[in-house]
Amino acid sequence: MTRTDAERAARPTLAQVAARAGVSLKTASRALGGESYVSEKTRAAVLDAARELDYQRNSAASLLASGRVAESIGLITGDFTNPFYSALAQAIEDEIRGGGMHLSVTNSRESAEQELRIARDLADRQIKAVITVSAMTDHGEYAALQARGIPVVFVDRPPEHIEADSAVFDNRAGGRLAARHLVERGHRRIAVVGDYAWLPTYRQRLAGMGGVLDEAAAGWRELLRTDAHDAASSRALVRELLALEHPPSAIVAGNNRILLGVMDALASLPAADRPAVVGFDDPDWAKVLGITVVAGDIETLGRQAARLAVARLGDRGRPVEHVVIPMDLVVRG
Repeated sequence: MTRTDAERAARPTLAQVAARAGVSLKTASRALGGESYVSEKTRAAVLDAARELDYQRNSAASLLASGRVAESIGLITGDFTNPFYSALAQAIEDEIRGGGMHLSVTNSRESAEQELRIARDLADRQIKAVITVSAMTDHGEYAALQARGIPVVFVDRPPEHIEADSAVFDNRAGGRLAARHLVERGHRRIAVVGDYAWLPTYRQRLAGMGGVLDEAAAGWRELLRTDAHDAASSRALVRELLALEHPPSAIVAGNNRILLGVMDALASLPAADRPAVVGFDDPDWAKVLGITVVAGDIETLGRQAARLAVARLGDRGRPVEHVVIPMDLVVRG
């Protein structure tokens, strides 16, 4: 018997998972596939059995056998139009290419339901690991992938209600950097144009800013605006802020696309009348325009996420690792 035959013979089967869980073969398959009409008790029993046996579902075996599927890691991003994600994908791909692996990039459009469908589809296509910039607020559903032997790594946004590796920026410290920079320059009417209120990155940055501004700039929360995930929505919110009887003397933009909308809204004002601006993330055009930003190294973030995925593939029992990457204040203008 060849080495491949021996490995195949030793690999746990779905029938063994079903037997250990005390359910039928069909029920075990449905539970591992995440089908909604399997009871939570049954699903938990099947997932526990799969985890104990180190079972990995192999629904794409025929494609692999034909050579039409390469060993790949899947990346689920939030929005293809955001340059942050293209830089992240490039860094991940650069890290895994040396090991002969490929990167498959998908887009959830910030939809938790679409993200879950994509993750299950990637698993069924025999993806080796999943790296996700998750739009979900509860990541318990990813336990089904882990039970099938598929490592899940959370990047940029931390995992909730699941034990999984992650690589994120120190957003709370980044928020403090932005707030202190403006306060030290005499600003007290500081507006924040933030991302979706449910995003952990936004909440952490806001908490960091709040720790500084609550003492130094009382009333700043009256100038807080949220759910500006793109340039158009942030532009509208900034125009609203500028129309106030006492407009802000400074504006913090929650991400690179929000920053673009902020700058667009300010473009028609004389330079002397424009509020000071601090952005999060550091797109190339921010350097050209001389905008002060708080940013982390996206290449380091991506490479760390890729390293975690590869390390988990090599050792499923290694301790869960959470990598936190610092953010820096880049003063310009």
